[in-house]
Amino acid sequence: MQLGMIGLGRMGANMTRRLMKGSHECVVYDQKKENVQALAKEGAIGASSLEDLVQKLSPPRAVWIMLPSGAPVEETVNALATLLSPKDAIIDGGNSFYKDDVRRNQAVKPRGIHYLDVGTSGGVWGLERGYCMMIGGDQETAARLNPIFATLAPGPGNIPKTSGREEMKSTAEEGYLYCGPSGSGHFVKMVHNGIEYGLMQAYAEGFDILRGAHSDNLAAGLSYNLNLPDIAELWRRGSVISSWLLDLTAIALAADKSLAGFTGFVEDSGEGRWTIAAALEEGVSAEVLSAALYTRFRSRQEHTFAEKVLSAMRKGFGGHVERHEAVKMKRGL
Repeated sequence: MQLGMIGLGRMGANMTRRLMKGSHECVVYDQKKENVQALAKEGAIGASSLEDLVQKLSPPRAVWIMLPSGAPVEETVNALATLLSPKDAIIDGGNSFYKDDVRRNQAVKPRGIHYLDVGTSGGVWGLERGYCMMIGGDQETAARLNPIFATLAPGPGNIPKTSGREEMKSTAEEGYLYCGPSGSGHFVKMVHNGIEYGLMQAYAEGFDILRGAHSDNLAAGLSYNLNLPDIAELWRRGSVISSWLLDLTAIALAADKSLAGFTGFVEDSGEGRWTIAAALEEGVSAEVLSAALYTRFRSRQEHTFAEKVLSAMRKGFGGHVERHEAVKMKRGL
């Protein structure tokens, strides 16, 4: 199947590579020419502009946008709306706000253009592991693009089928799911990231407590100099709190048990805030997720070992690098 990919950053480039390995034809565009040239050398068809990308795609076209949420996506969708034809599809695979998806879908619908919002999880490991995708928008269009989703998804792997689901038919076991109408894909991904904040904070605080056990403030005989890398490794094996986030923590601690390469300055990409806003609108209590978000705010003023653990996990799954002090000061952080 043919697909246009706009945005060749950490995820967009690797998603293109995974699609090409699955024998799909990819037409790629990025503002940085060197990113286009690099993928063209690997077999992709390079485009010099959005107009060129659209011309090189055969109708009905499918164009996947993998850009930061906000203005970059807004401007690209508006531009594509003037270039695409009826029955073509725009897929926003980034982390856009779900209410923006609803508005954008309504804007392009009169032109006969279909709009899908696809929450995509997988980070820098997606090329190897595959991407978990949460799809919203026109169901018929989503079905047409099933070969794309199936290739990007991780597949069932060696994860056993959940007890009680033996007779259920769903693509969820493959790692992608049509969630519902416009906005639902990014809504589910938004809550997914909100949960991620809470899980990460729990691990971070736990390891901070373990580290703090070796404190002069503790009574004699109650101080423990614990081996954090070994404990992280131990918990990966048979423990009820084992997870990929714990795997990434274990990798970081094995490389440097003090996490000296991290300051503990932890950013938030927006989904955590939106999750809390949704909880407020619904009247749903979200104490853990709220506390996890507020802790990230505090991390930009003072740092603990817990924040270093958070930074290590963010670098592990998404390649997120802490900002330098000069950048923080410039942005008023």
